[in-house]
Amino acid sequence: MRIRIRIISIILVACALLGTYVYARSDRSIFEDYSLFARNKTTVRLWYTDDTLTPYLQSKAVAYSESNSKVRIEPVLVSGLEYLEAINKASVDEDNYPDLYIITNDSLEKAYLAGLATEIEGGDEFLSKGIFPEAAIDSVTYKGKKIAYPFYFETSSLIYNKTYLENMAVETMQTEIDTAEGEAAQEETEKAEEEGELSEEDEVTSEDVNPEITQGMIDEVVAESLPLNISDILKFAESYNAPEQVEAVFQWDVTDIFYNYFFVGNYMNVGGQAGDDVSQIDIYNTDTISCMKIYQQLNQFFAIDADSIDYDKVVQDFIDGKVVFTIATTDIIKKIDDAKASGECNFEFAVADMPGLTADFGSRTMSVTDCIVVNGLSENAEEANEVARFLCSDNSGDIYKLGGKVAAHYGVKYDNPNLATFVGVYADSVPMPKTIETSNLWMELEIAFTKIWNGEDCNSTLKNVSESIMTQVTGTPYTAEALPDPDDDAITAGLTEDSEDND
Repeated sequence: MRIRIRIISIILVACALLGTYVYARSDRSIFEDYSLFARNKTTVRLWYTDDTLTPYLQSKAVAYSESNSKVRIEPVLVSGLEYLEAINKASVDEDNYPDLYIITNDSLEKAYLAGLATEIEGGDEFLSKGIFPEAAIDSVTYKGKKIAYPFYFETSSLIYNKTYLENMAVETMQTEIDTAEGEAAQEETEKAEEEGELSEEDEVTSEDVNPEITQGMIDEVVAESLPLNISDILKFAESYNAPEQVEAVFQWDVTDIFYNYFFVGNYMNVGGQAGDDVSQIDIYNTDTISCMKIYQQLNQFFAIDADSIDYDKVVQDFIDGKVVFTIATTDIIKKIDDAKASGECNFEFAVADMPGLTADFGSRTMSVTDCIVVNGLSENAEEANEVARFLCSDNSGDIYKLGGKVAAHYGVKYDNPNLATFVGVYADSVPMPKTIETSNLWMELEIAFTKIWNGEDCNSTLKNVSESIMTQVTGTPYTAEALPDPDDDAITAGLTEDSEDND
């Protein structure tokens, strides 16, 4: 009897232990060390400041923990205020400091000089151009070293109302078909008059000259109508028979440098290719002056009020069908999808490459890359590098589905092809520079663009920006030699010339 009781007791204890194990496996938190298995793992703590990333990072932390027997990820959402200072303090005090942290690429020099970033392991091999766009690689390069992992990016490009362009394409093709039908009928009539009465066999029917308009034909006409430069948009505006609700053919936020920088991005050099060399600063030159004059002259064509415009208004007007073309960042895709899902939008939209300015002047948009940095003070550098590579190799598309971000590497499986277009635009973008001395350039440029849009002199305004930045870089008062003004008439002619000459 006692033996039976002992056996039953042993079985009950075993069942209890098994139940505890199953419960822990099915309901454990990746942020708690309740299970025996979690306690035996090395914890790689990842700090981030953007709450929209939380679902994605939690999901990947679970996946990594389940597939890795030695390391677990602990994402920690923290305040973005004095972010690097907080990382440094926690690291020095050894108080739950991060082994990894996410930061924008323009802060990498500051992080590296503070000892909070270090050269990543096998950077040249991992960050290959076949996997990462050139802009992504440049964004994490400092003095020839790869000091972070490109995680996700933001950039701007041209967005257009695809429904409007498709309707215009159908109207154009139908007009051409009707014209062809009329011309064919006229030719047959003239032939009948010459040869005698027109027989039924010779009658021209609509099927002879009116082929079915297919989606492929529409797509081809739309692709041909996309603007190669701003000049093409002006030509489009002149001939477009706009629907009643359209208030502007082209509208963008003229007060935000992120949507304006493409005007000068092809000719302004701030820190060289990697944005890390203060000996390479060229802000004030003949080309940038010309580009700013082009920008200023657009005010008379599009009449955008800088005092009443902002990005949110532009996006809402675009979604409402009041605008045909705009400049927007990747976030507009989700806003459009949300509007469609709620029944507030019935238009189709698409992303195109950033247009040039004229036949003579190109463009290049700006980008900012959020990077995963291995803390230079971490004791788990090897494990941290592995985690960073895991996150920056994720091709599932979950970073967009769960976090609303577009990954800074190729090969990601997105449901929306417009995101792939954004990746292509990002590849040729200008990464924000890392140099501390130029950190306030964007604020000064934003003010300069607004002044120029409102009519102030392009040459002197740009000269003042250059002198201010060079004074910071050199540490002594800097005066630039005044450059002659480009020919205004030539710039106006370049804007209004026939788009056929812009190839």
